[in-house]
Amino acid sequence: MRPETAKLLWDAREACRLVLEFSTGRTLDDYEESALLRSAVERQLEIVGEALRRLSRMDPETAARIPELESVVGFRNVLAHGYDAVSDRVAWDVVRNDVPALARLLEEFLET
Repeated sequence: MRPETAKLLWDAREACRLVLEFSTGRTLDDYEESALLRSAVERQLEIVGEALRRLSRMDPETAARIPELESVVGFRNVLAHGYDAVSDRVAWDVVRNDVPALARLLEEFLET
């Protein structure tokens, strides 16, 4: 694995880890009520999407092994550019249902 690939995978994995750390023990209500929590989670999700966007340009073969990569990058774009259209429910669903699996996959990539 090229060093640049490993760095981008590490950045994305670390951002996923932080999303999970920030959200553990929290509920959708907590997320909706806390601007601090929303801001922290959304920033880390932006980092995940940006790291994977860069990966897709630099190492398309590795990027192709990440399911839903286009959706992750697309969600990053919504967070960054369409911030006023972000649904808290959708973001929380991503946190609960998508981030754990992505974090595991990225960890597997980094272990090989």
